[in-house]
Amino acid sequence: MKFLEGNTVGIDLGTTYSAIAQIDKDGNPVVLNNADGRPITPSVVLLDEDRVVVGPSFERISVADPSSIIEAIKREMGNKNYYVIYQNKKLTPEFISALILKKMKQDAEKIIGPITNAVITVPYYFNDVRRKATQDAGRIAGLNVVDIINEPTAATLAYAWSKGELGRTDLKSEERTILVYDLGGGTFDVTVVRYTPTSFRVLATDGDVMLGGLDWSKRLADHLVEQFRRKFGVDPSTDPEAMLVFHQEAEDAKRDLSSKAQVPISVYFKGNTLSVSLSRTDFERMTADLLQRTKDTTELVMQQAGVRPGMLDEVVLVGGSTYMPVVEQMLREVTKREPSRALAPERAVAEGAAIHAAILQARFGDKNSAVVEAVQKRLNSVRTSDVNSHSLGIKITDPKDRTRKINHIMIPKNTPVPHSVTQRFGTNSDNQQRIHVEVLEGDAVDPNACEMIGDFRVFNIPANLPKGSPLQITYSYDSAGRFSATARELTGNNEASTEIVRAGGMSETQVTDALKTLSDEYEIE
Repeated sequence: MKFLEGNTVGIDLGTTYSAIAQIDKDGNPVVLNNADGRPITPSVVLLDEDRVVVGPSFERISVADPSSIIEAIKREMGNKNYYVIYQNKKLTPEFISALILKKMKQDAEKIIGPITNAVITVPYYFNDVRRKATQDAGRIAGLNVVDIINEPTAATLAYAWSKGELGRTDLKSEERTILVYDLGGGTFDVTVVRYTPTSFRVLATDGDVMLGGLDWSKRLADHLVEQFRRKFGVDPSTDPEAMLVFHQEAEDAKRDLSSKAQVPISVYFKGNTLSVSLSRTDFERMTADLLQRTKDTTELVMQQAGVRPGMLDEVVLVGGSTYMPVVEQMLREVTKREPSRALAPERAVAEGAAIHAAILQARFGDKNSAVVEAVQKRLNSVRTSDVNSHSLGIKITDPKDRTRKINHIMIPKNTPVPHSVTQRFGTNSDNQQRIHVEVLEGDAVDPNACEMIGDFRVFNIPANLPKGSPLQITYSYDSAGRFSATARELTGNNEASTEIVRAGGMSETQVTDALKTLSDEYEIE
C-alpha cells in the first residue's frame, strides 16, 4: 500500500448522492462542500453536447434530452454489458462513475489543495467484480485508491468516533454490539458489528444492491401514471420527458411525507392535470413489500449473528432513505431497540471512510503530515475484522447424481477473514488427464445461478490413475480480502493455483487509456 504526496480523503460513492471527507488538523472527520456549497453531490451525470455536468439542478435536467441523463450508475457497476454512447465513444459504468469522482475531487481541491489518495466505500454486499469496478473508477478519476471499505464498517467507525470511543485505549475494553441499517438511494445493507474502542468485528451481513429509496419513488411514480391512465385515458410512461417530471414529483412527495402526514401532488401531461392528495399511510401501504424485504434481511442477519431482539446495544441508521418514519417503526419491532440518529445519514459513510484513510495513512503514509500527527496516537491502535459477504464454492459432480454438476460451498458467507479451508475430492474418470477447477460465488446449488469468478487447471497428472483418485483443494482469504485457490493432485503431487484480486472488469491497459481520455478530452462542470 503506497501513499503518494498530496491530500488523502474518504469518498462515499453513492447511488443517488455522493460525499467526500477528510480528517482535519484537529483530527476530526469533515465533509467537504462542493462548488454549490453543499456537502453532498447528486450522483447524476448529464452528457451535454459539449460538456459533462455532474449533479445538475432539476431545472437543468428538465430542459435536457432524457437520453443524456444518467442516474443510479452504481447499480450497473461491474456490468460488462452496460455502456452509454457519447461523442462516438462507449462510456462504461466505471468511466461514468469516474466522472462523478473527478467532479468531487475537483471541487474539494479548491478547499484543501491537491488530492491524490482516496479510500472509496462500497456496499458490503458488492461482489468482487463490483469492487474491482469501483477501484478502477477511482483510478480513472486520477486517484490513488489505497483501499475499498465496506459502507457499514465505515459507518461503524464514524459512530464510534461520534461517541468519543474510537481508539481510546484509556477506556474499558467492553464489547458493544450494534446493528447498522443502511438504506441508501439505490442499495441496502444490514450488518451486525461487535466492537471495543480499538477493535471492530463484523458478525454477519447481507443486503441487496438493487433495493433503495429509488424503488420507493418509482412505486409512487408508477401509481401516478396509473391514476393518469384511468382518469384521462392517456399514458405518460410513453414520454421520457413526462416521466422525468413524474419521478421528480414522486421523489419530492416521498421526502415530504417523512415529515408530513399528507401531501398534495400535481402532475401535467398532454393538456391534462392530475391533482391528488397522498397520505403517508397510503404511501406506506403501496410500498409495504419493499420495506418487508429489508425487514426479512434484518431478521436473517440478526439470526446469523446470534443476536436476539433486545440484545443489541444500538441500532444505527445510515442512508437518506432511513428518514421514512416507517423504517424506524419496523426496526423498533424487530430489534426491540430505539433506532439511533447519532449520525447524519448522508454524511456518516464518507466520514468513516476518511477515518479509515487516516488510520491507513498513519500506518503506511507520510508520518510527518499534520493529519497523521493529529490522529496517529488515537487511531494507530484500531483494528477491524470483516467477514466475506458471498459464499465461495467449487463446481463438482453431484455424488448423488453423477449426471449433474452442483456448487459445493467451501467458504460460507459471513465467515471471518482471513480464513483458509482445505477439502479432498476425487477425479471424475479413469486416466483423467487434467483437473479443471471453477471457483463459484453464490449460495445456489445450481452452478448456473452462481457467478464464476475464476478458474484454473492442473496438468501432468500421472497416467492410468483410477477414477476417484484424491485431489486436495484449498481456498484462502487474506485479511485484505484477496482470495486464492490451490489444487493439488496427491498421487503425483502436481499443483496449480490462482489468485483472484477482484477479478473481471477492465484490464490495466483499459484503465490507463480511460484515465488519459478523461484527463484530455472531458471538461466537467
